[in-house]
Amino acid sequence: MSQIFTKVALMGAAMAALSWGGPALAQDSSHKVAVFAAAEALQPKVVAWRRDIHQHPELGNREFRTSALVAEHLRALGYVVKTGVAHTGVVATLKGDKPGGVVALRADMDALPVEEKTGLAFASKVVGEYNGQPTPVMHACGHDAHVAILMGAAEVLAGMKAEIAGTVVLIFQPAEEGPPPGEEGGAAMMVAEGVLTNPRPGAIFGLHVSPGEVGAIAYRSGPMMAAADSFEIRIKGKQTHGARPWDGVDLASLSSEIVQAFNQIAARRLDVARSPTVITVAVIQSGVRHNIIPEDMMMGGTLRTFDPEMRTATIAQMQAAVDSIVARYGAKGALAMGGATPVVSNDADLARLMAPTLAAAASGPVDPDTGKITGAEDFAEFQAVVPGLFYRLGVGFPPGTNHSPFFTIDEAALEVGVRAQVLTALDYLDKVAGGPAD
Repeated sequence: MSQIFTKVALMGAAMAALSWGGPALAQDSSHKVAVFAAAEALQPKVVAWRRDIHQHPELGNREFRTSALVAEHLRALGYVVKTGVAHTGVVATLKGDKPGGVVALRADMDALPVEEKTGLAFASKVVGEYNGQPTPVMHACGHDAHVAILMGAAEVLAGMKAEIAGTVVLIFQPAEEGPPPGEEGGAAMMVAEGVLTNPRPGAIFGLHVSPGEVGAIAYRSGPMMAAADSFEIRIKGKQTHGARPWDGVDLASLSSEIVQAFNQIAARRLDVARSPTVITVAVIQSGVRHNIIPEDMMMGGTLRTFDPEMRTATIAQMQAAVDSIVARYGAKGALAMGGATPVVSNDADLARLMAPTLAAAASGPVDPDTGKITGAEDFAEFQAVVPGLFYRLGVGFPPGTNHSPFFTIDEAALEVGVRAQVLTALDYLDKVAGGPAD
């Protein structure tokens, strides 16, 4: 097939790459020259995939078009493909011609309920549905880039099948941003459905695009991204005229006290030197008219932690604060915690093993001890089962950060992402060569 690189073509491209050079070629990797050449040759296709996916974003558990595009591409490359995993996920397996272990690579596919304001020629104009309401949809977190990168990596790996010492599993995951209310989804559901069994990977790798120097790579051993808990507070008071707040329960004042209490917990009642902890109230819904104090209110937000003991203590303090304030106002209500995404914690041995590989792949600075990130990622669900390494890929400095309506990327970083995904898989398998594949 035209999509599959032949060994002859790869060798020719490899010779061309020797004259191209580049900073990463100073690193030691037996596959590097061929992978660099293949990634460079594929760059126009990867850019085209990224733009197509960006223009047609889909929310979590609704990634029908994206998953169909991915599955068709992988089948054409000769992968064994399974679809419909955790609703819309795609899992593909490529068995190399040499015996060895198993490695997994992961990309997430879902977009966000955000109205795009980038002004790009391929900007999204898609309107979807979120929480029962029509909403604009945008790839505001870069998952379009993740999918395109792993599609490119899949093609490079298929062309190097004869050199692969083991088996590569590709995981295209839905609903990383969370499934719709009332539904299951994401990495946890993929794990429950057995994506890390038969074959069981010895390691899993994933990346996330983020603002930074193009082609830079950053990661750290141990905790890297926060655990994320959602929370909801539903309060019932007593409706009254806005001119007579003493005849009812002033829910606006009550909510402001809860916000201030949470801020005080995070800033003054936790040991901030021990571990970062963030409590954010992001939603307050109550009332429909300027002169009516309503009977009901809902508050929602997120808790981000890195330390399990601090997480437990923080939740207890939040519950105590809500109970006290609600009782003092004469209302009824309580704090309810939602499902938690665990801490993304990189396996220390795996991080040391793959440090030369990530240095080889990068075209910018490599930071192996980057600071902790209070953002969350359900890649942690895979790491809870097998050793995993998650790293950030710099994509320039867009006007907005991830989740912003202005977020976009410098597409030169896509080539670096393909190199990183392929090299981590090949070098890991080489380093564990001889281990049996399940």
